[in-house]
Amino acid sequence: MPPRQRMAVTLPAGPKLEDSLARVQWAVANGYDDAWFADGGAPDSLTFAAGLAPHTGTLRIGVAVTPVFTRTPAVLAATAHALGQLLPGRFIMGLGASSQTMMDGWHGVPMQQPLTRVKETAIMVRSMLAGNKSDFELNTLRSKGYRQPPLAEPVPIYLAALRSKMIEMAAEAGDGVIFNLWPKRALPKMMEHVRIGAAKAGKDPASVEVVNRYMVLVTEDKSAGLARFKAMMAPYYATPVYNKFLAWAGYEEVAQTIADGWAQRDRAKTTGAISDELANDIAVIGTADECRDRIGWAAEIGVHTHIIAPLSDDPAEIECTFAAFTPHQFHL
Repeated sequence: MPPRQRMAVTLPAGPKLEDSLARVQWAVANGYDDAWFADGGAPDSLTFAAGLAPHTGTLRIGVAVTPVFTRTPAVLAATAHALGQLLPGRFIMGLGASSQTMMDGWHGVPMQQPLTRVKETAIMVRSMLAGNKSDFELNTLRSKGYRQPPLAEPVPIYLAALRSKMIEMAAEAGDGVIFNLWPKRALPKMMEHVRIGAAKAGKDPASVEVVNRYMVLVTEDKSAGLARFKAMMAPYYATPVYNKFLAWAGYEEVAQTIADGWAQRDRAKTTGAISDELANDIAVIGTADECRDRIGWAAEIGVHTHIIAPLSDDPAEIECTFAAFTPHQFHL
Protein backbone atom coordinates (compact mmCIF):
# COMPACT_ATOMS: atom_id res chain seq x y z
CA MET A 1 0.00 0.00 0.00
CA PRO A 2 1.41 3.46 -0.88
CA PRO A 3 2.33 5.65 2.09
CA ARG A 4 -0.21 8.35 2.82
CA GLN A 5 0.46 12.02 2.22
CA ARG A 6 1.85 13.84 5.25
CA MET A 7 2.72 17.45 6.06
CA ALA A 8 5.63 18.21 8.38
CA VAL A 9 7.17 21.18 10.13
CA THR A 10 10.93 21.46 10.21
CA LEU A 11 13.01 21.41 13.40
CA PRO A 12 14.93 22.66 15.25
CA ALA A 13 13.29 26.08 15.37
CA GLY A 14 16.49 27.67 16.63
CA PRO A 15 19.15 27.10 19.26
CA LYS A 16 16.75 27.17 22.20
CA LEU A 17 14.68 24.15 23.19
CA GLU A 18 11.74 26.41 24.07
CA ASP A 19 11.46 27.56 20.45
CA SER A 20 11.30 24.01 19.12
CA LEU A 21 8.82 23.12 21.85
CA ALA A 22 6.59 26.00 20.77
CA ARG A 23 6.77 24.85 17.14
CA VAL A 24 5.91 21.27 18.06
CA GLN A 25 2.96 22.43 20.16
CA TRP A 26 1.77 24.63 17.30
CA ALA A 27 2.08 21.73 14.84
CA VAL A 28 0.07 19.44 17.12
CA ALA A 29 -2.65 22.07 17.62
CA ASN A 30 -2.86 22.85 13.90
CA GLY A 31 -3.12 19.34 12.51
CA TYR A 32 0.33 18.67 11.08
CA ASP A 33 1.33 15.02 10.77
CA ASP A 34 5.09 15.12 11.33
CA ALA A 35 8.06 17.10 12.59
CA TRP A 36 11.43 16.41 11.01
CA PHE A 37 14.76 17.56 12.38
CA ALA A 38 17.72 18.66 10.35
CA ASP A 39 20.96 17.45 11.90
CA GLY A 40 23.96 19.68 11.40
CA GLY A 41 25.59 21.36 14.36
CA ALA A 42 24.21 22.64 17.63
CA PRO A 43 21.70 21.93 18.99
CA ASP A 44 22.00 18.17 18.65
CA SER A 45 18.83 17.00 16.97
CA LEU A 46 18.68 13.52 18.46
CA THR A 47 19.00 14.96 21.95
CA PHE A 48 16.34 17.57 21.18
CA ALA A 49 14.04 14.82 19.85
CA ALA A 50 14.31 13.02 23.17
CA GLY A 51 13.61 16.21 25.10
CA LEU A 52 10.56 17.05 23.01
CA ALA A 53 9.13 13.53 22.93
CA PRO A 54 6.61 14.00 25.78
CA HIS A 55 5.15 17.04 24.01
CA THR A 56 4.70 15.66 20.51
CA GLY A 57 1.14 14.35 20.78
CA THR A 58 0.56 12.10 17.78
CA LEU A 59 3.27 13.69 15.61
CA ARG A 60 5.67 11.36 13.90
CA ILE A 61 9.23 12.55 14.52
CA GLY A 62 12.02 12.04 12.00
CA VAL A 63 15.61 13.14 11.53
CA ALA A 64 16.69 14.16 8.03
CA VAL A 65 19.45 13.29 8.43
CA THR A 66 22.07 12.18 10.92
CA PRO A 67 25.50 11.90 9.22
CA VAL A 68 26.84 8.35 9.31
CA PHE A 69 30.42 9.56 9.75
CA THR A 70 29.82 11.25 13.12
CA ARG A 71 28.42 8.31 15.11
CA THR A 72 29.21 4.60 15.09
CA PRO A 73 26.48 2.11 14.20
CA ALA A 74 26.37 0.95 17.83
CA VAL A 75 25.81 4.53 19.03
CA LEU A 76 23.14 5.08 16.38
CA ALA A 77 21.39 1.84 17.32
CA ALA A 78 21.51 2.69 21.03
CA THR A 79 20.15 6.17 20.35
CA ALA A 80 17.37 4.80 18.14
CA HIS A 81 16.56 2.30 20.89
CA ALA A 82 15.99 5.15 23.36
CA LEU A 83 14.00 7.28 20.92
CA GLY A 84 11.97 4.26 19.85
CA GLN A 85 10.84 3.87 23.46
CA LEU A 86 10.12 7.57 23.91
CA LEU A 87 8.24 7.73 20.60
CA PRO A 88 6.87 4.20 20.08
CA GLY A 89 5.91 3.74 16.45
CA ARG A 90 6.52 7.45 15.81
CA PHE A 91 10.28 7.82 15.33
CA ILE A 92 12.23 7.52 12.08
CA MET A 93 16.02 7.39 12.00
CA GLY A 94 17.24 9.20 8.91
CA LEU A 95 20.84 8.53 7.88
CA GLY A 96 22.97 10.12 5.20
CA ALA A 97 26.49 10.99 4.10
CA SER A 98 26.16 14.76 4.66
CA SER A 99 28.73 16.98 2.89
CA GLN A 100 32.47 17.54 2.71
CA THR A 101 32.07 20.91 4.40
CA MET A 102 30.57 19.33 7.50
CA MET A 103 32.57 16.11 7.60
CA ASP A 104 36.05 17.14 6.44
CA GLY A 105 35.73 20.70 7.71
CA TRP A 106 33.66 20.72 10.90
CA HIS A 107 34.42 17.23 12.16
CA GLY A 108 37.82 16.49 10.65
CA VAL A 109 36.47 13.14 9.46
CA PRO A 110 37.34 12.11 5.89
CA MET A 111 34.21 11.62 3.81
CA GLN A 112 35.35 8.44 2.08
CA GLN A 113 33.18 5.91 0.21
CA PRO A 114 29.94 7.66 1.22
CA LEU A 115 27.58 5.29 -0.59
CA THR A 116 29.19 2.21 0.93
CA ARG A 117 29.37 3.81 4.37
CA VAL A 118 25.69 4.74 4.38
CA LYS A 119 24.62 1.30 3.18
CA GLU A 120 26.81 -0.56 5.68
CA THR A 121 25.66 1.68 8.51
CA ALA A 122 22.03 0.96 7.66
CA ILE A 123 22.68 -2.79 7.55
CA MET A 124 24.45 -2.78 10.89
CA VAL A 125 22.01 -0.49 12.69
CA ARG A 126 19.02 -2.51 11.50
CA SER A 127 20.64 -5.74 12.71
CA MET A 128 21.49 -4.21 16.07
CA LEU A 129 17.95 -2.84 16.49
CA ALA A 130 16.66 -6.38 15.90
CA GLY A 131 18.70 -7.55 18.91
CA ASN A 132 21.32 -9.46 16.95
CA LYS A 133 24.84 -9.77 18.32
CA SER A 134 27.15 -7.86 16.00
CA ASP A 135 29.59 -9.77 13.83
CA PHE A 136 30.55 -7.43 11.00
CA GLU A 137 33.75 -7.04 9.01
CA LEU A 138 32.64 -4.83 6.14
CA ASN A 139 34.44 -2.50 3.72
CA THR A 140 34.14 0.63 5.85
CA LEU A 141 32.91 -0.64 9.23
CA ARG A 142 33.39 -3.47 11.67
CA SER A 143 31.81 -4.51 14.97
CA LYS A 144 32.07 -7.63 17.10
CA GLY A 145 30.03 -8.62 20.11
CA TYR A 146 27.66 -5.66 20.48
CA ARG A 147 24.10 -6.53 21.42
CA GLN A 148 21.08 -4.58 22.65
CA PRO A 149 17.52 -5.65 23.44
CA PRO A 150 15.12 -5.53 20.49
CA LEU A 151 12.26 -3.05 20.48
CA ALA A 152 8.64 -4.12 20.38
CA GLU A 153 8.12 -1.67 17.50
CA PRO A 154 11.11 -1.48 15.14
CA VAL A 155 12.51 1.93 14.24
CA PRO A 156 12.44 2.50 10.46
CA ILE A 157 15.65 3.62 8.79
CA TYR A 158 15.35 6.13 5.96
CA LEU A 159 18.34 7.08 3.80
CA ALA A 160 19.15 10.43 2.18
CA ALA A 161 20.07 10.47 -1.49
CA LEU A 162 20.56 12.84 -4.41
CA ARG A 163 21.97 11.06 -7.47
CA SER A 164 21.21 7.76 -9.20
CA LYS A 165 23.44 5.25 -7.38
CA MET A 166 22.70 6.62 -3.92
CA ILE A 167 18.97 6.84 -4.65
CA GLU A 168 18.86 3.25 -5.82
CA MET A 169 20.82 2.08 -2.79
CA ALA A 170 18.55 4.09 -0.46
CA ALA A 171 15.41 2.55 -1.93
CA GLU A 172 16.97 -0.91 -1.81
CA ALA A 173 18.53 -0.82 1.68
CA GLY A 174 16.34 1.74 3.43
CA ASP A 175 12.74 1.77 4.59
CA GLY A 176 12.31 5.15 2.92
CA VAL A 177 14.21 7.74 0.90
CA ILE A 178 14.91 11.37 1.80
CA PHE A 179 15.37 14.08 -0.86
CA ASN A 180 16.41 17.71 -0.61
CA LEU A 181 16.91 20.80 -2.81
CA TRP A 182 16.23 19.37 -6.25
CA PRO A 183 15.31 21.43 -9.34
CA LYS A 184 11.92 20.47 -10.75
CA ARG A 185 13.32 18.75 -13.81
CA ALA A 186 15.29 16.35 -11.59
CA LEU A 187 12.41 14.92 -9.55
CA PRO A 188 10.93 12.55 -12.18
CA LYS A 189 14.41 11.12 -12.82
CA MET A 190 14.99 10.74 -9.08
CA MET A 191 11.71 8.89 -8.70
CA GLU A 192 12.68 6.52 -11.51
CA HIS A 193 15.81 5.54 -9.57
CA VAL A 194 13.65 4.95 -6.48
CA ARG A 195 11.68 2.46 -8.55
CA ILE A 196 14.86 0.77 -9.80
CA GLY A 197 16.30 0.44 -6.30
CA ALA A 198 13.08 -0.86 -4.81
CA ALA A 199 12.82 -3.48 -7.54
CA LYS A 200 16.35 -4.70 -6.73
CA ALA A 201 15.16 -5.54 -3.22
CA GLY A 202 11.92 -7.11 -4.43
CA LYS A 203 9.87 -4.27 -2.97
CA ASP A 204 6.79 -2.69 -4.44
CA PRO A 205 8.20 0.72 -5.49
CA ALA A 206 4.91 2.34 -4.54
CA SER A 207 5.45 1.24 -0.94
CA VAL A 208 8.73 3.16 -0.49
CA GLU A 209 8.06 6.41 1.32
CA VAL A 210 9.73 9.48 -0.17
CA VAL A 211 10.37 12.39 2.20
CA ASN A 212 11.42 15.83 1.01
CA ARG A 213 12.41 19.05 2.75
CA TYR A 214 11.36 22.16 0.82
CA MET A 215 12.66 25.68 1.28
CA VAL A 216 9.35 27.57 1.39
CA LEU A 217 8.35 31.20 1.66
CA VAL A 218 4.76 32.38 1.37
CA THR A 219 5.07 35.97 0.21
CA GLU A 220 3.60 38.55 -2.16
CA ASP A 221 7.13 39.71 -3.04
CA LYS A 222 8.42 36.78 -5.04
CA SER A 223 11.45 38.63 -6.44
CA ALA A 224 12.73 39.43 -2.96
CA GLY A 225 12.14 35.83 -1.89
CA LEU A 226 14.12 34.47 -4.85
CA ALA A 227 16.98 36.87 -4.12
CA ARG A 228 16.99 35.69 -0.52
CA PHE A 229 17.13 32.06 -1.61
CA LYS A 230 20.03 32.68 -4.01
CA ALA A 231 22.07 34.56 -1.43
CA MET A 232 21.51 31.85 1.18
CA MET A 233 21.73 28.71 -0.91
CA ALA A 234 24.18 29.40 -3.76
CA PRO A 235 27.14 28.59 -1.47
CA TYR A 236 25.38 25.32 -0.61
CA TYR A 237 25.64 24.31 -4.25
CA ALA A 238 29.36 25.03 -4.14
CA THR A 239 29.90 21.99 -1.91
CA PRO A 240 31.03 19.00 -3.99
CA VAL A 241 27.98 16.87 -3.13
CA TYR A 242 25.41 19.45 -4.20
CA ASN A 243 27.53 20.83 -7.03
CA LYS A 244 27.70 17.38 -8.63
CA PHE A 245 23.98 16.93 -8.01
CA LEU A 246 23.19 20.20 -9.81
CA ALA A 247 25.27 19.07 -12.78
CA TRP A 248 23.59 15.64 -12.72
CA ALA A 249 20.22 17.38 -12.76
CA GLY A 250 21.14 19.03 -16.06
CA TYR A 251 22.72 22.29 -14.95
CA GLU A 252 26.37 21.56 -15.75
CA GLU A 253 27.25 25.14 -16.72
CA VAL A 254 25.58 26.60 -13.63
CA ALA A 255 27.35 24.11 -11.39
CA GLN A 256 30.73 24.95 -12.95
CA THR A 257 30.17 28.70 -12.58
CA ILE A 258 29.22 28.26 -8.92
CA ALA A 259 32.32 26.15 -8.29
CA ASP A 260 34.54 28.68 -10.07
CA GLY A 261 33.01 31.59 -8.19
CA TRP A 262 33.45 29.85 -4.86
CA ALA A 263 37.08 28.94 -5.61
CA GLN A 264 37.75 32.56 -6.60
CA ARG A 265 35.97 33.82 -3.48
CA ASP A 266 33.69 35.78 -5.78
CA ARG A 267 30.34 35.73 -3.99
CA ALA A 268 28.64 37.77 -6.73
CA LYS A 269 29.68 35.22 -9.34
CA THR A 270 28.56 32.32 -7.15
CA THR A 271 25.18 33.83 -6.37
CA GLY A 272 24.66 35.18 -9.88
CA ALA A 273 25.05 31.72 -11.39
CA ILE A 274 21.58 30.82 -10.15
CA SER A 275 18.94 32.52 -12.28
CA ASP A 276 15.53 33.51 -10.95
CA GLU A 277 14.08 30.70 -13.04
CA LEU A 278 16.34 28.07 -11.47
CA ALA A 279 15.80 29.46 -7.97
CA ASN A 280 12.06 29.22 -8.57
CA ASP A 281 12.49 25.61 -9.71
CA ILE A 282 14.32 24.66 -6.51
CA ALA A 283 12.63 26.74 -3.83
CA VAL A 284 8.90 27.07 -3.19
CA ILE A 285 8.29 30.81 -3.15
CA GLY A 286 5.19 32.87 -3.90
CA THR A 287 1.63 33.29 -2.79
CA ALA A 288 0.02 30.65 -0.62
CA ASP A 289 -1.79 29.22 -3.63
CA GLU A 290 1.40 29.12 -5.71
CA CYS A 291 3.26 27.32 -2.95
CA ARG A 292 0.45 24.84 -2.40
CA ASP A 293 0.31 24.11 -6.13
CA ARG A 294 4.03 23.36 -6.14
CA ILE A 295 3.78 20.94 -3.21
CA GLY A 296 0.78 19.34 -4.90
CA TRP A 297 2.83 18.82 -8.06
CA ALA A 298 5.59 17.10 -6.10
CA ALA A 299 2.99 14.83 -4.49
CA GLU A 300 1.72 13.83 -7.92
CA ILE A 301 5.27 12.96 -9.03
CA GLY A 302 5.84 10.75 -5.99
CA VAL A 303 6.77 12.63 -2.80
CA HIS A 304 4.76 11.46 0.22
CA THR A 305 6.00 13.46 3.19
CA HIS A 306 6.48 17.19 2.70
CA ILE A 307 8.71 19.02 5.21
CA ILE A 308 8.02 22.75 5.16
CA ALA A 309 11.21 24.67 6.00
CA PRO A 310 10.46 28.41 6.00
CA LEU A 311 13.03 30.51 4.17
CA SER A 312 12.92 33.16 6.87
CA ASP A 313 13.91 34.07 10.40
CA ASP A 314 10.96 36.43 10.76
CA PRO A 315 8.28 34.99 13.10
CA ALA A 316 5.40 36.47 11.08
CA GLU A 317 6.72 35.02 7.79
CA ILE A 318 7.34 31.66 9.43
CA GLU A 319 3.81 31.51 10.85
CA CYS A 320 2.29 32.58 7.52
CA THR A 321 4.27 29.91 5.67
CA PHE A 322 3.35 27.09 8.05
CA ALA A 323 -0.29 28.23 8.22
CA ALA A 324 -0.65 27.78 4.46
CA PHE A 325 -0.25 24.02 4.86
CA THR A 326 -2.55 23.18 7.76
CA PRO A 327 -5.39 20.73 6.99
CA HIS A 328 -7.81 23.65 7.01
CA GLN A 329 -5.92 25.23 4.12
CA PHE A 330 -4.38 22.37 2.18
CA HIS A 331 -5.37 18.81 1.24
CA LEU A 332 -3.45 16.21 -0.77
